[in-house]
Amino acid sequence: MRKHFLWVTMAIFFLSATILSWKSDGANRSVSVGKKSAAFTTKELFEQYVNNLYESAHLGETGLAFNVFEKAVTGYTNLKLSHMVPQSSDVLTVVDFSKSSREKRMWIVNLLSKQLILNTWVAHGSGSGEEMASHFSDANDSHESSLGFYVTDKVYNGKHGRSLYLDGMDEGFNSNARMRSIVIHGANYVGPAAINKQGYLGRSFGCPAVSPKVINKVINTIAGKTVIFINGNDESYYSKYLDEEGPLNLMASADTSFNFAKF
Repeated sequence: MRKHFLWVTMAIFFLSATILSWKSDGANRSVSVGKKSAAFTTKELFEQYVNNLYESAHLGETGLAFNVFEKAVTGYTNLKLSHMVPQSSDVLTVVDFSKSSREKRMWIVNLLSKQLILNTWVAHGSGSGEEMASHFSDANDSHESSLGFYVTDKVYNGKHGRSLYLDGMDEGFNSNARMRSIVIHGANYVGPAAINKQGYLGRSFGCPAVSPKVINKVINTIAGKTVIFINGNDESYYSKYLDEEGPLNLMASADTSFNFAKF
């Protein structure tokens, strides 16, 4: 019980630290109206926290949709609360397969420093479509991409060179990632040259492959139990990690009135 209380306290401290840094950026604008302090629901408090991260890292300017980022942060928080990633994990990777492969649709963000580390191209599976990924599967030999939350694991050297194991967290959507050998690896068909040649990126057998020019930076940044969220146009996708109750309860236990002095 004491160990659980200590972990929750540390998690609250992590979220509070990023929120607290917002005070100097715009506390009067966001918290006060005249001489009265505005009261916030926990839902509003969490949305403002996510919005602060989003704006501080200038993610909108790079094409990452706010609603996709909010889903990613919600899942990231729930995975921390579920002890699936360590308390010290502060990096979040977002892949948005609702975008064309011509676009840079992978973002790696440091949530503690509120900085965008990398925005780059990423391939989808050949079974999911050509320029656009229009359908997804977790079935073996489907060569399709799988949506949902992943946790990165160890680095290894395989047929694609230095690569990174992924564990799918969403049963029925990506939980076969290990069996399917879905990993992050470098591929020559990812990058501007491929786009110039055929109008869109080459495709993988289901792996979120990146350019060989950035593979080492990607792996060095996200290896060892960090969260990846892969978004796509699939109305059937559901994840228990998108339940906002956990993050909202965490915010409520810190302060429901958005009083920075109490953090």
